[in-house]
Amino acid sequence: MGKRRFWLGVMIFAVVGVWLGNSAFLGPQPSSDPLRLLAHRGVHQTYPRDGLDVDTCTARRIYAPQHSFIENTLPSMQAAFEAGAAVVELDVHLTPDGAFAVFHDWELDCRTDGSGVTRQHTITQLQALDVGYGYSSDGVTYPLRGQGVGMMPTLSDVLAADLPGPVLINVKSRDADEGNALATRLAEAASEGKVFGIYGGHIPTQVALDALPGMRGYSRQTIKDCILRYAALGWSGTVPDACRDGLLAVPIDVAPWLWGWPHRFVARMQNAGTEVILLGPLEDSGFSAGIDTPDLLAQVPIGFSGLVWTNRIEVIGPLSEAQ
Repeated sequence: MGKRRFWLGVMIFAVVGVWLGNSAFLGPQPSSDPLRLLAHRGVHQTYPRDGLDVDTCTARRIYAPQHSFIENTLPSMQAAFEAGAAVVELDVHLTPDGAFAVFHDWELDCRTDGSGVTRQHTITQLQALDVGYGYSSDGVTYPLRGQGVGMMPTLSDVLAADLPGPVLINVKSRDADEGNALATRLAEAASEGKVFGIYGGHIPTQVALDALPGMRGYSRQTIKDCILRYAALGWSGTVPDACRDGLLAVPIDVAPWLWGWPHRFVARMQNAGTEVILLGPLEDSGFSAGIDTPDLLAQVPIGFSGLVWTNRIEVIGPLSEAQ
């Protein structure tokens, strides 16, 4: 009987210790700083997310436009910072003539008056296109057609634009050569302070990060590696190597399952050199939305000190300032 009581006491002590070490009780204090927002694609035309797959042409299903901004253009980036973004996300493709075109889609047919694979066109060809050509909310009218001619920037254009904050670069390919080229371009551009991080295809992202000491980033593989290892070790306060010196994107409906969520978890990651990015809920398609509605914004922990990913910076920015 004495041994049973002893081991029961040990178990209770261990459980209480784990709970205290991962609960909000006696944990880090919430941040008093304003919420930091990450604007996905800048200020852009949004669309219903039901039924999305990798082949969906989202430009053909936009909501009726409330503004004239077109994603991945310099005006949309500037507007995102003015709306309260701390970081703006953009997408790049390496062209045959060595430029990095800032454009989301793998192919041109959906959004532009061009066709074919984006990265197979020279930057001169790409910058002659109308990047507002394909947008429609009803399949009949195209309100942005003609407004995006010549507005596809290069990454060099963005880095030279003296924007108010840094950008997060999404590498769209799985090409190691693209990672090398990106690292070279960023080193040549003296981009320190202008680039928040790199993410996307695992191979080019990792190649670029390896070549750029101090640069942070992530891919689906690095997120998986970090979360699985942290699930096994995080109860003890240990941050595994897979979670160090990077970026970690976490859906808001997954985050509460992480040891120490929210403030202990974020503090642990930040102390290990990693910034946490809070996404919207994980969708059936495998994609994650952003924090795009007042209801989702209300679910962000008070005093959250990571970054909050949004597709609606023009809405969420002013709302977050009013909180």
